This record gives sequence, structure tokens and C-alpha cells, in this order.
Amino acid sequence: MFMRNGQVSDAPFSLHGTNISERSSYVYIGREVNTANDLAPELSRRKREVWGASKSVEEIAKKTKNVRLRAHLFDSTVLPALTYASETWAIRKQDEHAISVTRV
Repeated sequence: MFMRNGQVSDAPFSLHGTNISERSSYVYIGREVNTANDLAPELSRRKREVWGASKSVEEIAKKTKNVRLRAHLFDSTVLPALTYASETWAIRKQDEHAISVTRV
């Protein structure tokens, strides 16, 4: 599989006679990359990851009254799931809003 940028022709791509399929998006090192450079699909993925991370510690968090432990669970599992690769994001105002209203 491969993706094109605007610098190359639309000709089919093959390697040793085998046609290679073209993709408009793929996940690379845990981050969704797409030809439109649209962050929305990646934010949706991050929200699903947050849901999974919060579910993994939900029972423990409900059982403990220790606020520090609950904060540590959030900081060590949920927050990294949301912010993974965020240093590479080109965030717009609408993306900022989408992140800020993510429910855990």
C-alpha cells in the first residue's frame, strides 16, 4: 500500500510486476495519516483510545476513594491515549473544541 502526494502522477505503481494498492489513509506508528491532511479521523481514533483506556481502569477508579490514585490512573492511562502524537498535530479551533469536549 502507498499514498501519493500532489507531486506525482496518477499512473499505477508496481514493484517487480506486482501492482501496489493505493490508500488515502493509513495508520503509521499509531497515528492516522491521510492525503487530505485532515485531523478529524485521528481525533476520532484518539477518542476511541480514551474510551478503551478509561474502561481499563474504571473498576479500580470506582473502588478507590483516594483522589491521588485516581488522578495518577488518569494521568498514566487516559491522558496518554488522548495526546499520543499530539505534538505532530496542526490543530484548528474546531479540533481544539473536539478535544476539549472529549468525555472520559
